[in-house]
Amino acid sequence: MSEPLNAPEIPLSADDALMDRIHRDLIDGYDEELELEFEDRTVAALTGDTSPDFTLESRETRRHYFRELFRLQGELVKLQDWVVASGHKVVILFEGRDAAGKGGVIKRITQRLNPRVCRVAALPAPNNRERTQWYFQRYVSHLPAAGEMVLFDRSWYNRAGVERVMGFCSEDDVEAFFRDVPEFEKMLVRSGIQLIKYWFSISDDEQNLRFLGRIHDPLKQWKLSPMDLESRRRWEDYTRAKEAMLARTHIDDAPWWIVPADDKKKARLNCIHHLLAQMDYREIERAPVVLPPRERHDDYVRQPVPQEILVPQVY
Repeated sequence: MSEPLNAPEIPLSADDALMDRIHRDLIDGYDEELELEFEDRTVAALTGDTSPDFTLESRETRRHYFRELFRLQGELVKLQDWVVASGHKVVILFEGRDAAGKGGVIKRITQRLNPRVCRVAALPAPNNRERTQWYFQRYVSHLPAAGEMVLFDRSWYNRAGVERVMGFCSEDDVEAFFRDVPEFEKMLVRSGIQLIKYWFSISDDEQNLRFLGRIHDPLKQWKLSPMDLESRRRWEDYTRAKEAMLARTHIDDAPWWIVPADDKKKARLNCIHHLLAQMDYREIERAPVVLPPRERHDDYVRQPVPQEILVPQVY
C-alpha cells in the first residue's frame, strides 16, 4: 500500500542523516562524471529529471548549475581565443586541503578548452635529483609562453604546506621559501606573466564528510593516499601552516583569493566567474569555417580491414 501524499517525513537518525548526505555527495560525483562525458546540451537530460532521489527544488538547483556552467565555459572559450590572439601569458595556482575541490574546478575550466593553449601542471613528489636543485627550478619549465594558460594543481606552495607539516623540509627551508617566493613571483609578473592564486577553503566537517564519501565509493578510494589520511589527523597543523603562508605571501603583484568551497558546485561557478573577471578579454572574431569538398579518385579502392585486428564488438 502506497503512503499518502501528505505523509509527514520521518526524521532521520544522526547515522542515517550522515549516510544520506554521503549518498547525495556520491550522486553529485557521478553528475560530475556525466557532465564531462555528455555533449548534449539539453539540461533536462543532464540533470536526470527522472531520478526519484531528488526533490523538485534540488532538481531546479542542478538545472541552474548546469546552465551557469555551460555559460561560463562559453566565456572561457572566448578568453582562450583572446589569450592566443593577444599573446597573453597566464599562470593560475590552485591550492587547498585534500578534498577541497581543486581538481573539480580545474576539470570544469579545461573541459571545453584546447589543451595546447590551456594545460595543467600536476607535479609528483620531487625525485632525488630535483631535491638538490634550486627549489623553484622544476616549476619553471612548466611556465607559459605567449598565448598559453597553465593551471597548477598544487604548486611551489607545497613547501609552505605539506612539506612543512609532514617534516619533508626544515624550518630553515621554509623561512628561505617565505623570503624568496615574493621575489620569484614579482619576477614572473615583471616578465609578463599574469599570476592568479586561489586557495580553496573547506571546513573540518566538510573534509571529514568528503573523505567518508571516498571510503564508501569504490571508484574514488584510490584518491585516499596515506598522506591524505595523515593530513586529516593533522588538521590543526595544516591550519597553522596555511595561515602563515597567506600572511607571508599575499603580495600586491600576486594576491591570494580565497574560494569558500564547502559547496563544490558553487565554488566552481564562483571561481570561474572570478577568473574571467581578472582579464579584460574580448571576443575574437573568427573567419567563417567552410568544409571543403572531399576529393574522390577513380583509381582509389579502399582496402578491407583484417578481421583479426578489429576490436570485438561486445556492445
